[in-house]
Amino acid sequence: MARNRQRARTAAPETVVAAVDGGRAELIPDRERPRAWTLLIDGAPQSHVDLDDPTRLTFAYQRRLGHMADLVAPPGRPLHAVHLGGGALTLARYVAATRPRSTQQVVELDAPLVQLVRRELPLDPAARIRVRGADARAGLGKVPDGWADLVIADVFSGARTPAHLTSTEFLGEVRRVLKPGGCYAANLADGPPLAHLRGQIATAAALFPELALAADPAVLRGRRFGNAVLLASDAPLPVAELTRRVATDPHPGRVEHGRELADFTGGAAVVTDADAKPSPAPPAKTFD
Repeated sequence: MARNRQRARTAAPETVVAAVDGGRAELIPDRERPRAWTLLIDGAPQSHVDLDDPTRLTFAYQRRLGHMADLVAPPGRPLHAVHLGGGALTLARYVAATRPRSTQQVVELDAPLVQLVRRELPLDPAARIRVRGADARAGLGKVPDGWADLVIADVFSGARTPAHLTSTEFLGEVRRVLKPGGCYAANLADGPPLAHLRGQIATAAALFPELALAADPAVLRGRRFGNAVLLASDAPLPVAELTRRVATDPHPGRVEHGRELADFTGGAAVVTDADAKPSPAPPAKTFD
């Protein structure tokens, strides 16, 4: 009997399934780490979070976003950060753990998803993270001018970035919210012929003088669908250190900037609200 009770106490957690606005959400336990979970929406992996170690970022794109959170200010200095798209709140937890006393706003439209994550993956009560239920662009519009050191955009609806989050008008709101020297970091997804990615770089270049792009080399060569992290600022970006970190990640990537990034963009047109389109849908079971 005692042995049976011990087994019950140490049994592996089970997958949690719930209906959310975005579809069927699943929280799948990590079999190697007792309090780590992967969030899937309609079968597509969205994020991974380790409640015992919020600094552990597993997905390649999340690591690249985390690098920028590390480099946007001196180590340990609290940030004002805005997260457009909540997911499992992985990056907000990361910033709270690496930069205590940071003040963060998360904007997530899917209220049932937020409820699921809060219930199953509770936030540290000491973390200064406010979650606002709203459309990403509408929520951004409520942030004061010059408030944020960092704006992270990781918004997908049906595995596609909504059109109204791809335009110069949207990025104008991002720039309004950023402090001088602040950084915009966006998770973008695209595949051959990379028209969406090139258009997003051109659009960011219309508002920000400093850009960089971090991605898997196979994605940059147009060989497969995948994620790329676009970085934009009104001040020089820490390209050398970012390049070193991305190149030494478990899934090494490459950073493009300057003339090479301009050449990669290839004269793509700037996107406005009038002609914006959602990002392309990924092939089945594709993620970084």
